[in-house]
Order: sequence, then C-alpha cells, then structure tokens
Amino acid sequence: MHPATAGTRRSTALRAAALLAVGATALTGATATVQSAAQSAAHRPAFELRPASAGQIDAVGRVAPISTSDCVAQIGIHCYSPLQYRTAYHLDPLYRQGMTGKGRTIVIVDAFGSPTIQQDLETFDRQWGIPDTRVEVVKWGNVPVFDPTNEDHTGWAGETTLDVEYAHAIAPDAHIVLVETGVAETEGVTGLPEMMDAEKAVIKSHDVDVVSQSFGATENTFPGYDKGDFKSIEKLRYAFRFAAAEDVTVLAASGDAGATDAMENGSDLYPYRVNSWPSADPLVTSVGGTQLTLDDAGNRTAPDKVWHDDYGAAGGGVSGVFERPWYQAGVANVTGNHRGTPDISMSAAVDGAAWTYESYDPKAVGWHLVGGTSEATPVLSGVVALADQLAGHRLGQLNPRLYALALLPRQVSGITDVTTGDNSWDAVTGYRAAAGYDLASGLGTVDGTRFVHSLAGR
Repeated sequence: MHPATAGTRRSTALRAAALLAVGATALTGATATVQSAAQSAAHRPAFELRPASAGQIDAVGRVAPISTSDCVAQIGIHCYSPLQYRTAYHLDPLYRQGMTGKGRTIVIVDAFGSPTIQQDLETFDRQWGIPDTRVEVVKWGNVPVFDPTNEDHTGWAGETTLDVEYAHAIAPDAHIVLVETGVAETEGVTGLPEMMDAEKAVIKSHDVDVVSQSFGATENTFPGYDKGDFKSIEKLRYAFRFAAAEDVTVLAASGDAGATDAMENGSDLYPYRVNSWPSADPLVTSVGGTQLTLDDAGNRTAPDKVWHDDYGAAGGGVSGVFERPWYQAGVANVTGNHRGTPDISMSAAVDGAAWTYESYDPKAVGWHLVGGTSEATPVLSGVVALADQLAGHRLGQLNPRLYALALLPRQVSGITDVTTGDNSWDAVTGYRAAAGYDLASGLGTVDGTRFVHSLAGR
C-alpha cells in the first residue's frame, strides 16, 4: 500500500523526477534545466512508485508561489493555488452563504504524519488569506520519531501536508483530525490493519463526518487473490462497515498509474489492467482525477479532461474482488458484473499541480508543487464537509446519492460530465472518457455550489 499523492498511491518515478526538478530549480528559475530533467525522466521506466512528495525530498523549496502563467513559462506545467480551485469549483457562493464546514469534522489518515503540520498550515493560510485552524493530531500505535533523512517519513509527511492543507482550504472552518499511524502500508496487507483499527477507533471517539484516505494497495497483491480467495480484503472492511453504520462518508483516491498499478514489490507495475483497495470497496467513494486548465484567476480556459499527462494518469477500472453494487446497476453496461471506479473526479494532474508549503525537511523548506488523486481526495472531503453543514447532518455513504443525482440535469445535480481523455499508462491501455459514466472519470466532476445543494437536498 502506498500514499497516493501522486493519487491514492505513490507517484511514478517520472513524476517524482519532474517534481524534483521543479523544486530544485524553483529559486533560480532555470527553466531549461527543469525541462531537460523532465525530458530525461521521460526515457526512464515509469515503474518505481513513490509518494509524489518523495520527488521533493532533495528539492529546494521556492520562497514564494508563482502565478499559473509564470509556472507555464518557467517550469512548463500549470500550477494552481487553493483560491483558484475555489473559483474553478464555484465554491465562493457557498462561503458567502456561510457554508465553510463549521461544525463538521474531517479525518485524514496517514502513516507517520508530519512534525511541522501545524506551522506549515499556518504559513499556507497566511499566504492565501484563509482562516487558521488547530489540527488535532491523534497518534495511533507506536509512531516513530520523525527522521528527515528517512524517505518513508518524508514521503508521508508530504502526503500529510497535501491532505491537510487542501481539506482545510476547501472547508476552512471544519475540524481536522490527523490520524498518524506507525506502520507504512505496503502492497498487500502490511500496515492496513493499523489504519483500519485507527479509523474505527477515531469514528468511535469523535463526531466524524468524512474520512479521507490517500492510500491504496493493488487488489492482486492481497494474499489469496490469485486463487479467488478474497478473505484477506474482507477481513479489513470492518472500519468501513462501522463508518456506514454511523453515517460517516469514506473517500479513497483511485490511484495515479491509470488502469494499472503497483505489484507487491511496490516498484513494478502490472502489465495489464488492475484495480486497488480501498478505492474499489463498494462502501467507499472512489475519487478519480481530472486535469483543469485555468487562467491566473481560476477561470477555466478549456473543459476538464481525464488526468493523463507526462507524470501519471487517473486510476480507474473494474474490481477483481467486488461484484457490481446495486447503486451501479444503471451503469452495468460499462462496469459489467463488477464494481467500477472511480465514482467522481477532482483535480489531480501534475500539469495542474497544487501549491503546498512544507518545512518538515530542513533541506527543502518552502513552497512545492504536488499532484495526484491524493490531491483530489482531500479536496472532495472539504466539499462533503460543506454539504454536511448545509444538510445539518452527516450524509453517510455518498455513492447512492451520486448515481441518483447523475440522472438529473447537471444544472440541478451539479455533476458535470467529463467526456475527453483516457487513463492509459505505462503501455497498459486504459479507458476513455465518454458521455455518462466511464471508468476513467466516473460520473464526472462537480460544480461546487450546485453539487453541495443537491447533495444536501436543499
């Protein structure tokens, strides 16, 4: 299992190399060097999966974020601030109506966490004029002392930073509970019991509205999968069953390697289509990835498309474990007899990366760019918190609502179809976006104000 900051899972080596180049040259503006590094990375195997933030470990942090147009000119990719995402997703009318997530709780689960998350969030907030909040940190199990020379620690700290900063940016008054576990999940089972135990315990001890999970493991890597024995996954579903009983929404990133994903060694990718858990779990809303094209003010200059750039692609496909849930009966022509992912998509492209502020690594303090479906997931968690506030109660499992809303006109539902792009990656042919539900973007993306009102039924 791995962070999905390049989505629900680790980013590819290509993305990591490109982001490393972005960060390392950020202070000098050495565009040619960045482009050269990205081009040379393009000739490397896109196999080794790492947290997206791992590409920044040795990078020099930028002293201040720059505009989208400057990113395009200096780095060769689009970059966006939280204020641009707010505009793009039409959230400002909600804030003016007092919908800020107040009274709602978002739980974020990451291995190891970040020792500087509170001060980093405050720096992030000052830059963008977002009200501060106090992050409640819950340590589950024996969480080791943070070691800035340990790639696992810094990789997960980057994931933690992205998750917290963007959940907060979208729902600024929501209470954020960061659950830090002491065992990094790997492909298969290691680390997942700790995370599931932690989630169930926090739902018991806190008034939780939504759980955001930016991690995942390929279904094929679980013991027994090759024999059609799925008990190793079934035994881990207790946290989601408990969440469903408590009307808690659970989200998971769909991944960043398109229609394929990591083998058990965590490095190589399967040479054929696979899916991952917990994204594929029917009790979980799977969050896929899109690429936004925005101007400096956050206005769209082109329709959203499925995330597929030089650095990764949105996870999506058909589960090899779970049968098609009842709420996907209307899209059976797409999913067949099995669970299809994602359900809904938000911004994830690296060519459209999000600014984060990080100081956990003394060698790389400053502003960095990160992408992946582990960006999309905390962004959606913030949107759900806004809807919970408007509804005045927890909304619980989203998927039945999502598929019902998708039957309505988009002007009513707030769900905007994504019809272009595909999620092919690393020579594995993926799925193309199409009208209606597809295995690249799910039901599409959202117009925040309409979507929140529709989701809340108000």
